[in-house]
Amino acid sequence: MKYRTVLEQTLTHALGYLETLDQASVSATSSLADLRQRLVRPLVNEGVEATQVINELVADVQGGVLGCAGGRFFGWVIGGSMPAALAADWLTSTWDQNAALYACGPAEAVIEEVCGQWLKELLGLPTAAIFALVTGCQMAHVTCLVAARNAMLAKHGWDVERKGLAGAPQIRILSSNQRHGSIERAVRLLGL
Repeated sequence: MKYRTVLEQTLTHALGYLETLDQASVSATSSLADLRQRLVRPLVNEGVEATQVINELVADVQGGVLGCAGGRFFGWVIGGSMPAALAADWLTSTWDQNAALYACGPAEAVIEEVCGQWLKELLGLPTAAIFALVTGCQMAHVTCLVAARNAMLAKHGWDVERKGLAGAPQIRILSSNQRHGSIERAVRLLGL
């Protein structure tokens, strides 16, 4: 495969976006109908040149990319891209490793261990505390609710891993009406 041309082209698009981020609209400037008109296409049977795919993608999402990578975005906790973080993310995609197990991605597994150690240190948690890195808010809610569910049921003498949830002691989940929408999806996913 030839990577250089398409990656250099992509770098040009990325830099063009980042260099105008401080002046561009933070919110979307294209309507849902406009984005669908540009992006909804029939599935093709033949391959398409990589440079064409990237050029069409950049053109078709125009006005539909929020300015969340910049310092003027205050919508959600997404955060901006620092140069080192963005470059590391590109390398992560390039290396395409699976960090689930040491055997699948040795360096990535160790990097995850280091991140966990650093987070425990920053948060003042015991070094023996268990940690997990998740893919985002939805998975964080699932992970935390599973841990809370298991701990709560264990306090009542119920081993959810062996017995499941049928017949388990009732669990109440309390929250304000300001909760994130992914909490309800996590609750449904966990059968609560």
